[in-house]
Amino acid sequence: MVIRRGEERDAGRLTRMVRRSGAYEGPYAAMVDGYRVGPDYISAHRVFVAAEGECGDGEVLGFYALMVDPVGPAELDLLFVADRAQGRGIGRLLIEHLRGEARRAGAGRVRIVSHPPAEGFYRSVGARRIGTVPANPPAVAWDRPELSLPVGPEIPVELVLSVEPA
Repeated sequence: MVIRRGEERDAGRLTRMVRRSGAYEGPYAAMVDGYRVGPDYISAHRVFVAAEGECGDGEVLGFYALMVDPVGPAELDLLFVADRAQGRGIGRLLIEHLRGEARRAGAGRVRIVSHPPAEGFYRSVGARRIGTVPANPPAVAWDRPELSLPVGPEIPVELVLSVEPA
């Protein structure tokens, strides 16, 4: 698996992943009904995909979109892992990649307005809850947790390589 920059040609696959997500069934289905990740969105934002194959040209298993604002915090706009690929650590790999991207963009933290069932995942990767974003019907009919994910300092490769096992 490779994490690579999203390309306009990925738009259809990313849209299908969002619309078919098991996390958005039942009362959450309206949120993704008709949702589109278009080529214009991919070219305008920092979209990265986790794809199978040495060059990342195989099946797309997950993706995220990072919004970087020069005057405010960076923000996670989207993060999805294909239902069939859940539980394989892909979400955690995408979060670590996101941290590196945010750090390179000069951000110290990433704001996350979470889908309520995903809050536990974000907390498990180091995000902490900082508030609640109220519902905004008809687009979003439920309150959502607001979290802050620290980006943290980059660890020099030399330090990582010199760690001795206990």
